[in-house]
Amino acid sequence: MEDGVYVGHAGKDAALDRGWLLGHFKEPGDPRHSDAVEVKWGVHPRGERRARWVRGEVRTALLVLVSGRFRLEFPGREVLLAEQGDYAVWGQGVDHSWVAEEDSVVLTVRWPSVAGYAVETAAEQASSGD
Repeated sequence: MEDGVYVGHAGKDAALDRGWLLGHFKEPGDPRHSDAVEVKWGVHPRGERRARWVRGEVRTALLVLVSGRFRLEFPGREVLLAEQGDYAVWGQGVDHSWVAEEDSVVLTVRWPSVAGYAVETAAEQASSGD
């Protein structure tokens, strides 16, 4: 990365950081570090759902279905992404959650990149004693 260029594989790199490829959580100096935007390559098995709703959202998000069937949940509304390329965009203040109705791959872009939205995995919760 001496030339400021990073080349990788979304599936392999995503597995290292909960699916996230780019954002504030990458090390400063890494071309993937950004406070402006976050990008995620999400691979979700059938039946997986977000552990908790995101409430008080301060970012704008774009989620694009690459494969599978993926349902987005918003207060009073659900959106089913069923065909490759189906997408949804939502803005600040829109609470949301999701569930993978089939094995799914989604590409998510959020901006700006801000800390505080990660949900601990069951293994992380167990290791912290909570």
